[in-house]
Amino acid sequence: MNIETLRLAAAEGMDEWSRIRRHLHRHPELSFEEVETAAFISGQLRAWGIDHEQGIAGTGIVGVLEGREPGKRCVAVRAELDALPINEANDVPYKSAREGVMHACGHDVHMTCLLGLLRILSQHREAWVGRLKFMFQPGEEKHPGGGSLMIAEGVLQNPTVDAIFGLHVYPHLPAGVVGFRPGQYMASTDEIHIRIIGKGGHAALPHQTIDPISIAAQIITALQQVVSRKSNPVSPCVLSFGRIAGGTVNNVIPEFVELSGTLRAMDETWRTRAHGLIRNIVEGISTAFEAHAELDIPKGYPSLYNDPELTARAEAKAREYLGDTQVRLLSLRMTADDFAFYSHQVPGCYFRIGTSREEREFTASVHHPKFDIDERAMETAIGTLAWAVLGELQG
Repeated sequence: MNIETLRLAAAEGMDEWSRIRRHLHRHPELSFEEVETAAFISGQLRAWGIDHEQGIAGTGIVGVLEGREPGKRCVAVRAELDALPINEANDVPYKSAREGVMHACGHDVHMTCLLGLLRILSQHREAWVGRLKFMFQPGEEKHPGGGSLMIAEGVLQNPTVDAIFGLHVYPHLPAGVVGFRPGQYMASTDEIHIRIIGKGGHAALPHQTIDPISIAAQIITALQQVVSRKSNPVSPCVLSFGRIAGGTVNNVIPEFVELSGTLRAMDETWRTRAHGLIRNIVEGISTAFEAHAELDIPKGYPSLYNDPELTARAEAKAREYLGDTQVRLLSLRMTADDFAFYSHQVPGCYFRIGTSREEREFTASVHHPKFDIDERAMETAIGTLAWAVLGELQG
């Protein structure tokens, strides 16, 4: 399949891509509840004659599209099904019809791009070799991450996946531009939940209490040294607390205080060590002041690693397809994505697609109630993804 044929197919399909994306955007569903979304995608695939299996990890969809010489190589592409618990603030015809639920992270775009890729390649099966495994994954936004569940159900086998691609919207770049970063790209993410149990009482009689608020304050302060004094300063790490709750009135010391935060890291060995340091500090300070601490650090997504060789090949294909000026080097990010689970199993390439309009419109960040895209980004994304996948299949 030559590059001009692909460019034409990506451009001519824009009405279809827009229709699909707007339907998905208007009907978002939360993590692991994507029943209607999966049904819509399955319906599209059936209409195009593309075989697939439903019910993977709950609502997930997996299939294999074969070209010529299907036994040669197998490349996978993953897209996410779920939306976020956000009330959309955009005034557009395709605004979310579900109060309090919104595709604010661009998963509607990612699903559309994968569908566009499948539509084009299914129409030109004799023009490429190998097998394309496609995965529409539930629950990217919610622990434990649908990616881990899909892998546990064997999506990387039968046939064995040789490489996997994922893409993500990026409003910090204009539509028509894509970004890559080889090696370490995004952080691991772990939740931290702490409950400090003391002894409540009158605020005027603190000697008769065990004050969990003052203990919590010391714990938060001490935990900052996990990053500032224990982690290697050349390896990014973030420890932040976004919630502290305790007490009801100003003159009563409460029985307990609850803290919730997040640990982000690029180094998996350090990540494990940091868990132990956090536990030691929380338990040590609580014990010193005669309180009891309950600590839970559910292990979340690992750090996201882009295979350097696969990413270099994909970037070269993007430059062929778009031109050098439309391809950028991405910076490290402390955000996370459960595509990381796949990247720890097989060579992976996770890249970004610009979605703003000349960096003046559609600039709201992901996870924002006014997030939206310049839909011309989908033409770029579908074509670039297809050209990279075809290059990898041909070997």
